[in-house]
Amino acid sequence: MIHVLVADDSEIVRRGIGDVLESADDVHVVAEAWDGRSAVDAARQFSPDVALLDIRMPGMDGLAATREIRALPVPPRVIILTMFGEDEHVDTAVQAGASGFLLKDTAPEDLLRAVRQVAAGKGALDPAVTGRVMEQLAEHGVRLTEAEQSALAKLTEREVDVLRLIGRGLSNADIGAALHVSEGTVKGQVSRLLAKIGAANRVQAARLAYRAGLER
Repeated sequence: MIHVLVADDSEIVRRGIGDVLESADDVHVVAEAWDGRSAVDAARQFSPDVALLDIRMPGMDGLAATREIRALPVPPRVIILTMFGEDEHVDTAVQAGASGFLLKDTAPEDLLRAVRQVAAGKGALDPAVTGRVMEQLAEHGVRLTEAEQSALAKLTEREVDVLRLIGRGLSNADIGAALHVSEGTVKGQVSRLLAKIGAANRVQAARLAYRAGLER
């Protein structure tokens, strides 16, 4: 069973997300919160596996809450919820420790898939958010560190292709279709790729792809 914390200042949104999550046999909402501070308190009290946090909440916002939640002794993984056009802070949230980013109007099946992926230690990134992050990093001219440049230089041509497609927000199944290999083969390739670039999940890998300009 995947235990989830839902934090949003709108009760309607919390209930809607909660209903979707509770419709699955393997997911259970253990707590709800209405701002960042109550989200941190709930994460400390209930020890959820995954915390769904609205990026904009009164008082402590989702970014600050992410930092505090990820600093807990047994931290849940964090998925940031945004509205379209509010994702200018996504890169900051990655650095704060978030593992996933979804729009609030994400389809129920995609929400459940993201929660399961993040609970399993993977990342989840909405393609619509991916595009905005890419634009911001290009605008800001973010440069790669020497360590990142060295890691990229050691990748094989196929690994670069996989990283490029991760940067576009593609799932393993979609990457397999694009490269004409099985989803299982892609899963292995992604695991090896993450280890080589020192990324904890595919969201961090996507961030590196944006910064390296590979997704263009």
